[in-house]
Amino acid sequence: MRRRSVHKVIGTETEFGITVQNQPDVNPVHASSQVINAYAGSRARVRWSYEDEAPGRDARGPGYETIVGGDFESGLVNTVLTNGARFYVDHAHPEYSSPECYDPLEAALYDKAGEFVLAEAARAAQALLAEGQRLLIHKNNSDGKGNSYGAHENILLSRETPFRDLVGHLLGFLATRQIYTGAGKVGAENGRPQTAYQITQRADFFEEQVGLETTLKRPIVNTRDEPHAEPGSYRRLHVIIGDATISETQTFLKLGSLSMFLAAVEDGALPPPPGLSDPVASVWKISHDPTLRTAVALSDGTTITALDLQWRYLGWVREHATARGIDEVHRRVLDTWEQILADLERDPLSTADRLDWTAKLQLLEGFRERDHLPWNHPKLRLLDLQYHDVDPARGLYHRLVGAGRMQRLFTDDQVHRAAVEPPARTRAYFRGTCVERFGRQVVAANWDSMIFDVGEDTLRRVPMMEPLRGRKDLVGDLIASSGSAAELVRALGGDHG
Repeated sequence: MRRRSVHKVIGTETEFGITVQNQPDVNPVHASSQVINAYAGSRARVRWSYEDEAPGRDARGPGYETIVGGDFESGLVNTVLTNGARFYVDHAHPEYSSPECYDPLEAALYDKAGEFVLAEAARAAQALLAEGQRLLIHKNNSDGKGNSYGAHENILLSRETPFRDLVGHLLGFLATRQIYTGAGKVGAENGRPQTAYQITQRADFFEEQVGLETTLKRPIVNTRDEPHAEPGSYRRLHVIIGDATISETQTFLKLGSLSMFLAAVEDGALPPPPGLSDPVASVWKISHDPTLRTAVALSDGTTITALDLQWRYLGWVREHATARGIDEVHRRVLDTWEQILADLERDPLSTADRLDWTAKLQLLEGFRERDHLPWNHPKLRLLDLQYHDVDPARGLYHRLVGAGRMQRLFTDDQVHRAAVEPPARTRAYFRGTCVERFGRQVVAANWDSMIFDVGEDTLRRVPMMEPLRGRKDLVGDLIASSGSAAELVRALGGDHG
């Protein structure tokens, strides 16, 4: 087996829904700015450096590059947290972009930490509102009025992997994995056929197979080629088709199955992909059937259910992982994947203690039965939204946790620590620790560099092009022994910027 895969560094980006009750003229950009500015956690208010970013660069190569209208980050308010995350205003939403994580379990933890950050920020911002107004933050992907906002996954890949190979395998995988990555939603949007309840929040909004856009004509496979790392060695797969998940088990499985699948693709360990005849239609058709019985057409004329195709993917990925060697975290991914598929096959609602879409469906069916409600009743849409409220006192997910009806992977203490402490095994450690120790001297940052004011005529830039450098075992003692950013930069030999 010829190995091409690199270690799968993982990060997530979540745009949170925001509104203010009893404020008819609410400005979401202003409200988002208030939330981020009110956050009491340690952070540095910095300028985000776009110098090396190119959102119009296309992974398909020359001839596809373009300027992507309406997709540039606003950066109206931008902070970098001590855990290495970015917390800022993007597209009229507060966005939490997690730090780079070493494995899917760590990535699920730091994604969950983002919910805690938003809840704390919203609590602080509430004091700025007029009497009778209430700030609401939801970790969801649709406002029910035709607007969708993103929850993106980012995985480090080898530049050697041909992008066309990725596309061929990803279309089927991403279209069918929604049976265990969906967050559930009442009704349909974006001109899709009406349905009472569907598996995902985002499926209705995807209209292309492959493309560069993220806000219009959304593609199943996004081609943005911004590695945020050494471009000759790496690419970053920017996955935009997926829901913002609250269940810790579900987030772990979502990230873990994707990273292991991609490692198998990179190593050339998968058979020719089972191509879908119409991937875009398959996405919403699968989502619109919570019974999981819908079969979609393959290119060879046969049909298959999403569940059966995911069983195939699991078998191939397990075979690759076993041959290559597997650690405990990724063994746990495979075991979780297998158990979820088996339970979905037996009875989808048997996963209601681990998957958001089935947990929500079970809740809504209970209310429907108790109050004799039709699926189009406004109360059900309200309950749908309330499931995603990040406030532990109001969110229905949190009530399930409190009642012991939702499995957890992390303790509250672990989540709270992850909100302030960076991962130790990636460059996020360097970023977060520098913000904690030298925050006032951090002028600007992006994922692959930091710029310091060290009291000289010019600013000093420290490049961070390798995601697995800057970790604690390499720079921890150096940062701790530096009395100032100037001392640290001199020790590192940082470039002038």
